[in-house]
Amino acid sequence: MPAVFALADDVALRLVETGDGVALSTALTRNAEHLAPWDPIREPGYATTERQEDFVAEMRAQFATSSAAAFVLTDGAQVIGQATVSHILRGPFLSANLGYWLDAGWTGRGLMTAAVGAIAEFSRDDLGLHRLQAATLERNEPSQGVLTRAGFERIGLAPRYLQIAGTWQDHVLFQRILE
Repeated sequence: MPAVFALADDVALRLVETGDGVALSTALTRNAEHLAPWDPIREPGYATTERQEDFVAEMRAQFATSSAAAFVLTDGAQVIGQATVSHILRGPFLSANLGYWLDAGWTGRGLMTAAVGAIAEFSRDDLGLHRLQAATLERNEPSQGVLTRAGFERIGLAPRYLQIAGTWQDHVLFQRILE
C-alpha cells in the first residue's frame, strides 16, 4: 500500500502518524453520540488529545513489532474514520482482527468498503497475513454490508461476544481469506 491510499475525491487512507491525536480527538468528540451504540462504554478522557496521542504511539509501537496496524481515513487534515488491524497472530494462524468506525457525516458513500478492501490487501501484502476476522452487532446491517462488499464472508454468530454500550451483546462473525 502506498504511504497514502486515495479512496475517493480528497479522502485518503493512511497509517496513523504522530500528531494525529488532535484530529482523532476532534473526530471522536464530534461522533460520540453516533458511535455510542456500537462501542464499549469509554472511560472518562478517552477522546482527549492526550489519550489519542497515547493510542497513536501504542499503535506505531505495535506496528514496528508487526503486532497491529492502525489507519485513519482523512479528508485533508480532518480525520473522518479509523480502522485497526489488531491481535495479529503469527505462526500457522497468520490471522488478525479488524475494527473500524466512520464519521456520521460520511456514511453511505462506499468509503469504508474501499478502506476495508485496501486494508485487507495491506494485511496480505505488507503484514503477510492469511486471514482477517471482523465482528458486528447483529443489528448493525450497514457494517455487515461493508464487510460483505469488501469480500468477507459470514462465518457464524458469537453469543454475548463483546460488552457494547454496557451490555454483553451477540455479534455476527465474518472472515476474509487473503490468499
